[in-house]
Amino acid sequence: MLMNINDTNKKVYPKIVVIGGGTGVFTVLSGLRNYPVDLTAIISMSDDGGSTGALREEFGILPPGDVRRALVALAHTDNRLLSELFNYRFEEGQLKGHAFGNIMLTALERMTGNFESALDEAGRILNVQGRVIPVTLDNIRLCAELENGEIVKGETNIDIPKHDPNIRIKKVYLEPKTYANPRALDSILKADLVILGPGDLFTSVVPNLLVKGIPTAIKKSKAKKVYVVSSMTKPGETNNFSANDFLNVLEKYLGTGILDYIVINTKKPPLPRLKDYTTEGKMMVEAENLPGATGNGQTIPPKPTPIYGDFIRKSGFVRHDPEKLARVLVSLI
Repeated sequence: MLMNINDTNKKVYPKIVVIGGGTGVFTVLSGLRNYPVDLTAIISMSDDGGSTGALREEFGILPPGDVRRALVALAHTDNRLLSELFNYRFEEGQLKGHAFGNIMLTALERMTGNFESALDEAGRILNVQGRVIPVTLDNIRLCAELENGEIVKGETNIDIPKHDPNIRIKKVYLEPKTYANPRALDSILKADLVILGPGDLFTSVVPNLLVKGIPTAIKKSKAKKVYVVSSMTKPGETNNFSANDFLNVLEKYLGTGILDYIVINTKKPPLPRLKDYTTEGKMMVEAENLPGATGNGQTIPPKPTPIYGDFIRKSGFVRHDPEKLARVLVSLI
């Protein structure tokens, strides 16, 4: 049952916290917004590419791109044009490549005096049902050490590698070391369900776990914890990764024995739909070698518990389907 009634007859909805960045968080929020739940999105602050990177460099603000997407996902405005306006991207002139919403958040940050207040005001404009919280309020940079010892600095240089993409990432870290936004910690500790992913492992999901206080809060929280594995691998980040490879990396930064569930897509689309992905060196994530062991003649229940199913869209990009994903996530509460 999703809704409870407390002593004052006030509706109390399950609290769900979604942690990540990029299109992954947008997908999860887009599905969950249709359920009677209390949503909070905790967003990575390491993005430094494209419009976001240019605005960070020129104005010194926290990255607006991923929080903008989350705001739009949670918008309940009747004015569809308003949501589309936030995502509108200029195609020519000096503003080419900039999203209108990124510019507006930059202006609101200047008007209100800080980034969180800017998000609150943007949320009111869009009639956002839920909260969008930066994982940290510090200006940070994501760095990666490759297996050959090379250091790559900047999320965009990891995301779109200029180095040999076949060289695996040994570890990622933040410069400087940073502390979690207190609002993010509070939301995690009060949550009924904490969702990590889907999204690029090293550039959208793990950066949140590099922020001091976040892994500890997730561990301490009484919430159910679930990791949604990406549907596709990514050259330069997760070459030839299986679902278990994704899990091993995540637990390297989160800790083992903390996750309760891992959601893995097992549906494979027709080969013609995968043609472009194959050309780019991407492949479907295989659900093999997942947790589970035997000991003393008995099967030990795996933790996290794998949840297999068809979670991708029927057509278009090979991405998670918001409704399919939301259905299984809500069932875990």
